[in-house]
Amino acid sequence: MKLIECKDLCMKYEGVTAFENLSFSIDEGDFLCVVGENGSGKSTLVKGILGLKQYSSGSIEFGGVKPKEIGYLPQQTAAQKDFPATVWEVVLSGCLNRNSFFPFYTRENKERARREIAKMKIEDLAGKSYRYLSGGQQQRVLLARALCATEKLLLLDEPVSGLDPLVTSEMYEVIDELNDSGVTVIMVTHDIHNAVHYGNKILNMSRNSYYFGEMSEYVKTDAFRAMAGGCFHHDK
Repeated sequence: MKLIECKDLCMKYEGVTAFENLSFSIDEGDFLCVVGENGSGKSTLVKGILGLKQYSSGSIEFGGVKPKEIGYLPQQTAAQKDFPATVWEVVLSGCLNRNSFFPFYTRENKERARREIAKMKIEDLAGKSYRYLSGGQQQRVLLARALCATEKLLLLDEPVSGLDPLVTSEMYEVIDELNDSGVTVIMVTHDIHNAVHYGNKILNMSRNSYYFGEMSEYVKTDAFRAMAGGCFHHDK
């Protein structure tokens, strides 16, 4: 089942065309990695999928999921890392879109937040201040928050940025386990080697063209070799 299908999509950033004639689709269970050079339109595409930015032409069609049902883990700014709230409050806030215009958290919301906190193995952090956590702990908190918004689709924007190698590896394993459990994943990343290892589909964006397809075919292309700086064995 297709969750998202983009057809001949054109989007602009500050009046300049970020990309055009972009077509790709995401099926249930996919792990799509979005890679490409800076300025190729990755962030603009993310905003389009989330409904935060209008596209100039083409279409984005949703099947079985709505933009507000996408769990989103954005790139963190310095101000966001210093957010003065408890882990529990941050995770629970992921349920807000589920409540439509109802301003209070329900018992079901709180039960879901507890489940996602347990899934991320951060129960011991629930009462702690988010601002004092390590980078890896903060990413687990934000992933739990994103999971409160969805059972279907996660959109992750550079989820391992700034993390040390060990924590990066742990985060990838967590994301991979979520995908194996049935959660569809879209991950924007500069980490081409782990993208190739974990993803099953790829969207490689550049200023003048793009490549979309199965990862097993992508690793045979010049586009991959240019990104990876040499040959790489795809073993998933």
